[in-house]
Amino acid sequence: MSETQVDENASGDAEPERTAGLLRRLAALLYDAFLVFAIWMVMGFAVQFIVGPDTSQLVDGRVVTNPVLDVIIFAGEAGSAATFYIWFWMRTGQTLGMIAWRIKTVSATGGLVSFQQGLLRFLLAWPAFFCLGLGYLWLYVDPNGDALHDKLSGTRVLLLPKSARPF
Repeated sequence: MSETQVDENASGDAEPERTAGLLRRLAALLYDAFLVFAIWMVMGFAVQFIVGPDTSQLVDGRVVTNPVLDVIIFAGEAGSAATFYIWFWMRTGQTLGMIAWRIKTVSATGGLVSFQQGLLRFLLAWPAFFCLGLGYLWLYVDPNGDALHDKLSGTRVLLLPKSARPF
C-alpha cells in the first residue's frame, strides 16, 4: 500500500491516505456480488412472470431458450449491475461491500466519481478481472497502488481509517 496524500480526519490529526489492497477489493466485490445476484434473481422472476414459464424447450438434452429473450435478460443484467455500481460510486463512493471493508472509490482529485468515470470504470473492470486478473494485479506495479481500470478511468480506491463512519 502506498502513501500519497495527507488528509485531515474528524479529530484534526493528519492521517496518510492509502490505496486499498487487492484482498480488500476482492472481498468487497464478493459482498457486492451477492447483492447483484439477488437483483438478477428478482429480474428473472419478473421476466418469467411477464413472458410465462413455457419459454424454454429441451432439445437433444439441451435447454434452448428464445434468443431475443436471452438478449433482453443479458442487457437487463448488465444494465442493472452498471446502475448498481455507478449509482453508489456517484452518490457516496461506496457500495455495501465497500462500506464493510472500509474502502471508497473517489476521482483522482479526491471528489465523488462522475457518471463518465463510473461508466468507464465499470466497463474496464470486467476485462481487468477476466483477463487473468492482470488489470487488478497492476496495482502491485503502479507506484500509487492503483489498478489498471482505476488509472484509465481517473479514479482511486482508498482505504479509510478505522474511525471513518459511512453514515
